[in-house]
Amino acid sequence: MERLLADYVILHKDAYQAILDGVKGGAKEKRLAAQFIPKFFKHFPELADSAINAQLDLCEDEDVSIRRQAIKELPQFATGDNLPRVADILTQLLQSDDSAEFNLVNNALLSIFKMDAKGTLGGLFSQILQGEDIVRERAIKFLSTKLKTLPEEVMTKEVEEFILTESKKVLEDVTGEEFVLFMKILSGLKSLQTVSGRQQLVELVAEQADLEQTFNPSDPDCVDRLLQCTRQAVPLFSKNVHSTKFVTYFCEHVLPNLGSLTTPVEGLDIQLEVLKLLAEMSSFCGDMEKLESNLKKLFDKLLEYMPLPPEEAENGENAGNEEPKLQFSYVECLLYSFHQLGRKLPDFLTAKLNAEKLKDFKIRLQYFARGLQVYIRQLRLALQGKTGEALKTEENKIKVVALKITNNINVLIKDLFHIPPSYKSTVTLSWKPVQKADAGQKRTSEDTTSSSPPKKAPAGPKRDARQIYNPPSGKYSSNLGSFSYEQRGGFRGGRGRGWGGRGNRSRGRIY
Repeated sequence: MERLLADYVILHKDAYQAILDGVKGGAKEKRLAAQFIPKFFKHFPELADSAINAQLDLCEDEDVSIRRQAIKELPQFATGDNLPRVADILTQLLQSDDSAEFNLVNNALLSIFKMDAKGTLGGLFSQILQGEDIVRERAIKFLSTKLKTLPEEVMTKEVEEFILTESKKVLEDVTGEEFVLFMKILSGLKSLQTVSGRQQLVELVAEQADLEQTFNPSDPDCVDRLLQCTRQAVPLFSKNVHSTKFVTYFCEHVLPNLGSLTTPVEGLDIQLEVLKLLAEMSSFCGDMEKLESNLKKLFDKLLEYMPLPPEEAENGENAGNEEPKLQFSYVECLLYSFHQLGRKLPDFLTAKLNAEKLKDFKIRLQYFARGLQVYIRQLRLALQGKTGEALKTEENKIKVVALKITNNINVLIKDLFHIPPSYKSTVTLSWKPVQKADAGQKRTSEDTTSSSPPKKAPAGPKRDARQIYNPPSGKYSSNLGSFSYEQRGGFRGGRGRGWGGRGNRSRGRIY
């Protein structure tokens, strides 16, 4: 019977038109239409527009079962020139709040991706660039989660090049959250895993960070933009992909304004966040045009956090009421950055500073080193004998990180005390995972942090829950100090916040 019906419809245009008209009937007629319109679609190309529009009416029906059936069949319309249009329609349907419908739309998009990836992407990017906010948001999330699941035969080099080209258009006008998602999308493309590919990504981030513009430390959005862009760039840097442009910008524009920085993220220690990013980037800095000038800025900022010893009264006690506060987390970052850049100008301390300034610096180093030894001994004593589960408590994990911080500073200070100053020691920043040393390589401070913890060091703090070490003032305090938790802030929601200011678009149905 079904075969006879099929033969009859194929031979009679009026019969197919009657099926199309069924979308105006009752529930039974609509269900039949949802099934038969796509079934015979290919036999009536002259009715293609009418057929697609009829199916779209069913996709918007009040009856959820009819909507689901209509959406499920949409990929059958994705032939030839119709495919980008179907992709555009399916992208708009991503705004559905019905979970079953939403999954059907996702599956339908994935199925037409395998027919024509480039055509499907055309529909998706069309809505990302011109669609309503909810559609744009879900289309971007679709790309960020689904592209990586597609096989290589679908994600060809040509398709990846198309994604990069279209993404660049979108990046001209994005919010921070969207930018992060697009960096996730682009970083996952196979063609951008090469050195030249990663360099392209760094240039994209640098353009988004707007490093050519004047830095305004009192503008929270300006500061937030720079930090979020830098966070995206840091994983891309390597010995072949240099961080020079970012490091230069931080030294010339951010460090001199460190105390004036503002942030929209509540509870974020913005100064420490900046210093940590600079430290991470400094390892991959290439040749810098104004190296001496920028090294001087870094050195001056380091001095601010390395106090002179308090003056002593005639009886040998401190003349002042309080001893300077040693901010170990800040000093670790600044000292590490100075140590990394100092390798490029090893005579900076001896030839570029006068004797009086060098003497002053050595006094500060010596005073800080004395305080370090006290805390290192206290921390080792507190961790002594603790293994396994005992080291996994929050308190002990914090102490392990504190021990990494103080050990790192200790190693770097020893290097600078050499005559002439040395820049040979290698340390792993306290919040980074420890790199295993190659066979025969000299062990670094992280290998000798404590005799008590097991060889495998506990994992450092995640990037969204970094710890700040604030030991108590004084050289010989019996307390171990305290940590405050720093929460990494994300972008604030909503477009139109200094990242291009996309206005809301009320477009309605544009199938």
